[in-house]
Amino acid sequence: MNNSRVLFAGTPAFALMQLQALCESGCIPVAVLTQPDRPAGRGKKLTASPVKKYSLEQNIAVLQPTTLRDEEVVKQLAALKPDLMIVAAYGLILPQAVLDIPKQGCLNVHASLLPRWRGAAPIQAAILAGDEQTGISLMSVTAGLDCGPVFATAAIDIGAHENAGALHDRLATLGGELLLRELAAILDGKLEAIAQDESRATYAGKITSADARLDWSRPADELARSVRAYNPVPGAWFMHDDERIKCWRATMTDDSGPPGKVVDVTKDSVVVSCGTSALAMQELQRPGKRVINATAVDSQLKLAGTTLS
Repeated sequence: MNNSRVLFAGTPAFALMQLQALCESGCIPVAVLTQPDRPAGRGKKLTASPVKKYSLEQNIAVLQPTTLRDEEVVKQLAALKPDLMIVAAYGLILPQAVLDIPKQGCLNVHASLLPRWRGAAPIQAAILAGDEQTGISLMSVTAGLDCGPVFATAAIDIGAHENAGALHDRLATLGGELLLRELAAILDGKLEAIAQDESRATYAGKITSADARLDWSRPADELARSVRAYNPVPGAWFMHDDERIKCWRATMTDDSGPPGKVVDVTKDSVVVSCGTSALAMQELQRPGKRVINATAVDSQLKLAGTTLS
């Protein structure tokens, strides 16, 4: 495996875990593809991706094209003569001209048990749907959306109160472990990729801030999953007067009343009635402020008896 020429493509922290696993095993990529630097923070300063920062520390060549459909970019990648391209949360579509470059194709580390939750947000989708399990799939990349044959999978249980951030970190670690365990067999042609069952395919589209708005007409158990799924990004939220308030931790409770009505405020929770049951919110955040417990917010906003939107 260490003699194989591997090209790596990835951008965020999830991809970094896969890259670190490769490098620590001695499989140093011939180059790394990652998204161009993006503005970040209050100052909107151009910031390198986690993958780029680590690659530079390891003296690995970094390529940051804005598109892979440029002929010069394709020629540059072909000149690297990769045996395999490993992709993890890269963020750019791989055109056929790029898929055809590596001798043994392109391998994607995907954070779901394919064919369930193809697409951009599989971790959030699994929590939103109330799935008991999720996992990692090592998939051969084809022109379609996460529909290529799968070499190997590894499953983990989703914790009853686990949020997307915690699940992300566990899946990122699992991805690195599975990649190292199976990569040699894939490179040696000893592991056969199995076609996905199209009849079981589900899709997880990109998440917007609007998706994370709490709709009080929905059942409380769904809203509790929304709070977990959208933590840490973009954060579940609701409106009170003119303020967008984010909720970072909440559970379902048996209280009832008109949807959106704050039916109780305890030392631990602000309780809001929903379509069925109620949502007990424990951690809230006002715009530009730090995360505080629910009763601290209530002391500032006097939520008891109000109706939230």
